[in-house]
Amino acid sequence: MADGGRGKKDVFERALSACARSLSDDKALEVEFTVDRPGLSAGTVRLPHLPHKVKSRDVAELRGMADSYALRHRHHDAALHRKLAPGSPMARRIFDALETVRVEALGARALSGVRDNLDVLTDKRARQDGLARPLDDTSQDDADRLAGIIGLLARERLTGAAPPECASAMLEACRGQYEGLIGHLLDQMEDRIDDQKGLAVLARSLISTLLGDESGNETPEDNPEESESESGGDSPQGSDNGDGESEGGEGDGAEMGEDSDGPEAGEEDAGTEAAMDMADDTEAEAGEGTHEGTVPWRPNRPLETLPDTPFYSVFTDAFDEVIKAEELCDADELERLRKYLDQQMAALSGAVSKLANRLQRRLLAQQRRHWQFDLEEGLLDAARLSRVVTNPTHPLSYKMESDTEFRDTVVTLLLDNSGSMRGRPISIAAISADILARTLERCGVKVEILGFTTKAWKGGQSREEWLKAGRPKSPGRLNDLRHIIYKTADAPWRRARRNLGLMMREGLLKENIDGEALLWAHQRLIARPEERRILMVISDGAPVDDSTLSVNSGTYLENHLRQIIKWIETRSPVELIAIGIGHDVTRYYSRAVTLLDAEQLGGAMTEQLAALFEETPPRPTTGSAAGLLR
Repeated sequence: MADGGRGKKDVFERALSACARSLSDDKALEVEFTVDRPGLSAGTVRLPHLPHKVKSRDVAELRGMADSYALRHRHHDAALHRKLAPGSPMARRIFDALETVRVEALGARALSGVRDNLDVLTDKRARQDGLARPLDDTSQDDADRLAGIIGLLARERLTGAAPPECASAMLEACRGQYEGLIGHLLDQMEDRIDDQKGLAVLARSLISTLLGDESGNETPEDNPEESESESGGDSPQGSDNGDGESEGGEGDGAEMGEDSDGPEAGEEDAGTEAAMDMADDTEAEAGEGTHEGTVPWRPNRPLETLPDTPFYSVFTDAFDEVIKAEELCDADELERLRKYLDQQMAALSGAVSKLANRLQRRLLAQQRRHWQFDLEEGLLDAARLSRVVTNPTHPLSYKMESDTEFRDTVVTLLLDNSGSMRGRPISIAAISADILARTLERCGVKVEILGFTTKAWKGGQSREEWLKAGRPKSPGRLNDLRHIIYKTADAPWRRARRNLGLMMREGLLKENIDGEALLWAHQRLIARPEERRILMVISDGAPVDDSTLSVNSGTYLENHLRQIIKWIETRSPVELIAIGIGHDVTRYYSRAVTLLDAEQLGGAMTEQLAALFEETPPRPTTGSAAGLLR
């Protein structure tokens, strides 16, 4: 009997191996059944043996696991995945889950049998991720739960499959929150299902929206020791971490027919019958309640959901400050910080300077002088005097310089000075602002450099006043603003260059309340006499202030930012551009670019400015923004 059981298992394993090779489109794929941890590496799939007492669920889960690894081998580039993955553990789990959904959806959409197998595996993962645990069960890692929820929402988009029954209660409890937050990004996955890189970029934007600063802008270094076999557990959900397989093809899952030709299909049928003969009655596992993990998130709702009426208020502005950079620290410290910034510039100034020179050439080309000749009055044209000498009856010729078409222009660079910019992003921002200020000054374009942050992390004196007042409900903005002037538009660069070093100061970068900062910079521009006014915002995320958001709605600051942007873009003569560092700002601003790497900032700034100077679309006349802040 035992020998008969072992024989049936051998038939099943051979059939499963053949099916995996067929699904992976790689006849050389090795499939091993071992007691080691399941995984995929170096063209080898490792699967666990069936248990001694086999149940039908065991068979279905093993088939789902084999299908998942085979699809990963075919459609997944581990090296590319590792290169684009975020740094923080929680962000990485969501990133891995979305890539797993992508590769599995390619097979599930093409083969109904593969879809059924993966449904069973998905049920197992949901239980492992804690999506069937009761609400008060805190034993499960919130990162696992969040990755599981996002994965199920993405799976619905790509396959149309309902969530596992054990996770349905948990998913429905969280659906409203996450659909409103990232639903529009999940809807875009359909267009990128065959594009791993495109979906990875979309996943980074989704994670940044969901987790904010916890998304991690750094990419972990390639680790040759890390293997997909070390993904943990017997589910391939987390197997993206390794580099064992990077040769996955670009085959389309739709090309896989329902029936395979040759002996492999027959072996699968025989294996299924052998396995099912051994199966005992299936034991149902009931789901247990729900649990919604407490996850930090940044709201990111569509612009159409904004109220038309003013809703933003400030509890007190008595402690806000607009301060010049040189007033925040003494001259000696500013000099020391500027030297540190110069050291950072040494490695990057060459590349950014080339782009700045290109911008300068474009601007100067528009400022070339144009002369009108053969006029009856103006300046005497000495080059044509020879005609008078040879023919005294010929009249004198005059010339006059024509007016340049290049309009008087001022540019404001508004830099996010929040804590999430600490390190490389703020250095790149300071360097780029420095070089652009010099370049535009040489072209006769005035530049103002501003920064925005808060004076405290947890509300400062504003929150203390709120506590003294008895904690009134919905107090509005509840922190002390700090708006910094690094360089005024009229100040020459040589006088302000030292001030940019202040961004390197430890402890300067705190919270970011973007809406009021944008309005402040806009009002300064409106007061300028120049004919053309351009505002460029550089930020790495949505507005976040823990003190304000803890006592108002979670979308309070973001809704205000969206309302300010909408007003500037539709009613103000100021031309608005935005550059997002590691954060998708295109959903906020109609004219924006998103960068995954801070080192692209210099090039993006010059290209965006160059495009603006080449195109001068008409702008509306200004209106009043007083109603947006009360």
